Formats: sequence, C-alpha cells, structure tokens
Amino acid sequence: MPHDVPLITTLAAGFGLALILGFAAARLRLPPLLGYLLAGVIIGPGTPGFVADVALAGQLAEIGVMLLMFGVGLHFSLADLLAVRKVAVPGAVVQIGVATLMGMGVAWCWGWPIGAGLVLGLALSVASTVVLLRALESRGELDSSNGRLAVGWLVVEDLVMVLVLVLLPPLAGVLGGSSSAGGGAVEGSLWTALGITLAKVAAFIALMLVVGRRVLPKVLWWVAGAGSRELFTLCVIAAALGVAYGSAKLFDVSFALGAFFSGMMLRESEYSHRAADESLPLRDAFSVLFFVSVGMLFDPAVLLTDPVKVLAVTLVIMVGKTLAAIALVLLMRLPLNTALTVGVSLAQIGEFSFILAGLGVGLNLLPREGQNLILAGAMLSIACNSLLFAAITPLEQRLRARYRWARELALRPDPLSELPGTVHSESLSGQVVLVGHGRVGSRVADALLARQVPVVVVERRREAVEALRAQHRPAVVGDGAEPSVLIQAHIARASLLVVATPDLFDARKMVDIARALNPGIAVLARGDDSAEAELWRQEQLGAVVASDAAMARELVEQIVALRGESAVHGGHGAASQT
Repeated sequence: MPHDVPLITTLAAGFGLALILGFAAARLRLPPLLGYLLAGVIIGPGTPGFVADVALAGQLAEIGVMLLMFGVGLHFSLADLLAVRKVAVPGAVVQIGVATLMGMGVAWCWGWPIGAGLVLGLALSVASTVVLLRALESRGELDSSNGRLAVGWLVVEDLVMVLVLVLLPPLAGVLGGSSSAGGGAVEGSLWTALGITLAKVAAFIALMLVVGRRVLPKVLWWVAGAGSRELFTLCVIAAALGVAYGSAKLFDVSFALGAFFSGMMLRESEYSHRAADESLPLRDAFSVLFFVSVGMLFDPAVLLTDPVKVLAVTLVIMVGKTLAAIALVLLMRLPLNTALTVGVSLAQIGEFSFILAGLGVGLNLLPREGQNLILAGAMLSIACNSLLFAAITPLEQRLRARYRWARELALRPDPLSELPGTVHSESLSGQVVLVGHGRVGSRVADALLARQVPVVVVERRREAVEALRAQHRPAVVGDGAEPSVLIQAHIARASLLVVATPDLFDARKMVDIARALNPGIAVLARGDDSAEAELWRQEQLGAVVASDAAMARELVEQIVALRGESAVHGGHGAASQT
C-alpha cells in the first residue's frame, strides 16, 4: 500500500484536528470556527511538526466555497437579489471605494508605492461570503431581510472583484509592477480587457437566465423521477461543481459566483428544498476545510515581527470598513439594526482577498510582507466575526436605552413604514390588521382578499411589502410589537388583529399595544406551543389557533372528502357489475 497519499493525509489531518479543536472551542462557549482556524495553523508550514499539503487544502476549500454558494443560491432567488439592488449596488461600490482608500492611506504611511497600496486596499475591502453565511446560518438570519441584504451586498462585491482581477494585470505596468508594454498598449489592453470581461459576464448571466433557468430544473426533475437517492444527490453535486467550473473556464467568473447562479436557477425546481438537504452534509464538511486552509496560510511569526502593521490592517477591516458600511446604510434611511448587521457582516475578509494578494505578489505590485499582513488580518477578523454578530443585539439595546438618536434611528421614518397615499385613513374602518406575511399569513391574506375583507398587512421583510404594494394591497414594513408600526396600520380603526407569526411572546406585546389603542378589538393568534396557548386562553388575551390542530383538521377534512369520493366510485363500480 503506498504511503505517499497527500490527499488522504490532508483530509485526515484537517478533519481530525478540526473536530478536536472545534469541539474544544464549543465547550468553551467559543465559535467552533476558531478551532478550525487553529487546526490549520498547527498543520500549516508556519508551525513546526507535520505540514499538510497547502495546495491541496486550498483546492478542497474551493470545493467547500462552491458548495456553500450553491446552497445560498438555492435559498436566494433572483427576485431577492433584485429586491436589495437599490441598497446593495451603490452601498457595495461606495464601501469598496472607501475601504480601498483607507488601505492605500495606511500603505502610504508605511512608504509603500501606490500599486502596493491599491492592492492592499482592494484586498481589505471585500468580505468573505463563506464567513458571512456561516454566521447568518448559526443565528437563523439567512432568510431574514437583513440577511438577504448582506448576502446581496457581498454578491455585488464579488462581481466587482471579478472585474478587478481581470483589469489588474494590464494596469500593472502603470502601477509600478512587472509589465513590458508601453502606455498606449496598456491603455489599449485595458479597454480591451474591460470590454471582454463585461461581455463575458453579461453572456454568462444571460445564459443562466435564459437557458439554465429552464434546463437545470428539468434535469433535476428527470433524475428525481428515477427514484434513486444517490442519483439525485449526484445530480445536485454535479450541477453545483459542473456549472461553477464551466462558468470559470468559459466566462472567467469565479467558481463561487458560478455555483451561486446555478443554485439560483435550480431554485425554480420543485425539488430545490430536497436538493438543499441532500447537499448539506458535503457543504458543511468542505466549508470546514476552507477555515482550515486559511489557518494553514497564516504565519504566526508576523504577529511578532510586525505587530503594529497587523493592528493597522485589522482596524481597517473591523473598524474602518464596518463604520463606513453602517454610515452608508443609515444614509439610505434604513433602520439601525439593519445598519449594524450589514456593518458586522463586512468586518472580515476572505477568499477574494487571498486571490488578490497572490495576484499582486505575482505582478510585483504587492510585497510578500503585504500578503502576510492580509492573511493575518483575515485570520483575526474571521476569528472575531462571530463575536461581533453576538454583540449586535446588546449593543443596539444599550444605544437605544442611553441615546435618543439611537431610538430615532431604530424607529426612523421609512417610506414603507406608512400606508401609501392612495390608502386614506377614512377609507379604513373595521379592517383586519394581519401581522406576518409568511407561509401562513400569505394564505390568510389571499383568503380575506377573495372574500373582499379589507386587510392591512404588517411585515418585517421589505421585499414582501414592496410586492404587496405593487399589487395595490395596503402593507406596512416593521415589527408588529412596536407601537408606531401598529399605529401606521390604523389599529385604532381595526376590528380584528390577526397574528400569523408563531411566537406568542411577541404576540402578547402586540395585543397590549392594540388594546391600549383600541380596547374593543378582537384578537386571533397562531401558536405552536400548546402550553403558551393555554395561558393565552386563561388570561383572555384572545383566541389561539394551534398549528398542529389546524393541520389535523385539514387532514381529517381531506380524508373524509377522499373517502366520500372513493365510496361514490365504488358504488358506481358495484352497480355496473350487477
């Protein structure tokens, strides 16, 4: 049996050590990814002892990035991306510019040339989608409006970095790097590269929207019809990796971006949820290798040789870039919580930063010292990112308790927080105020609309409110537990408050507010907790419909209907035989 098996050795060492240190971190109430990063440092070339294959680990990590982005695409539709474009596109572009200038300023203080400063600034400006997704998934916010905005923001960043990676080589000569072309040639190659890149990206997006949107869901449907679970799983993985690899080779977009779009196209299939479930174990396993590979690239010696520069780079990533993003989101008149979520989402760097650093070194634009500093900043910012996410809620609560401006920003006027001008308060009387427009709430709203019952929807997701208003249906964005939100829904004129969200704790606050403004209002709530529902009835807070009971009633009705239908058919069959 051969002993030279670097792939198996790297997998065994990476997974084994990541398990041990990840478990130890979890027991210490720390994020497990800290253990994964430390595992990479231990088996990397920067520490003594066993050294795993860095190149192989990097490729395995790339597979993890592709699978993870594919999973995001399965939950992130084109409509979601377009819904956040007004904030994500200008916000990401301006934020990249501000962070790049901060990085160039730090490099200028060190006496670096402009080319090195540009590469450093660009590398510090783009966040890691993998780190963001893990943080959002662990908090259950991936499908929230804030989560969608943060993911959309990073997708725009990835598109910008695709252009940067193509434009940097022809610009290297002008910026002081290695290039033998003259100025005219550089200018010509620059415009040619820009035109070719834009054409390739446009062709890729058009191909995925026109062809992929129709072909990929049909392929998944055909394979599912075979009834083989392993074939279905194989189809999902082949679609993720195949489209990612093909898009990178044919259109020069990143593997991650190609996988993301393939997931978005497969979302059109009725089997998208099953595809997400089938690929989840592989996504989790290979995403661990991403963090291990980051740790392997990190040289701990830089913390001792250049501690001041490491601190400066880390501050740009975690403080400068975060504050810039928060300010941009607040300038776009979004709430404080959204601004904090987006800001913390960007307080780290990852995969594109490593690619840019490697390209900068290869073009003689960035010194090796700069690459080590970027890796050090990535390591520290990734390690602290989960802690920053955990600090969002306590920080917001403290700011709102101590400062009036924070309370105003948290409840700031929003164009979607008031009913549109076509809906006059005089025309609303005896309406139903429906809180929540998710899976249950949307069905309730449609049923009320079909019966011509006036209804005003209160929903946290901005895109849902925008979609309702596009259909000329009254809707208000915000948290139904906030008095100002219910006031905008004209709760004082309503006849009924319907809470379609499953959390009865928040529903209790809504009832208190509603009855303070409208003492005679009736209340109907959805509850998943039978014990909490019984407390509601005892305290006479309102009627509660338990989801299990409602589902059981619907099943019984369907069974009775089907039995009646089969009895009729059976009777006909008996009559025909006689």
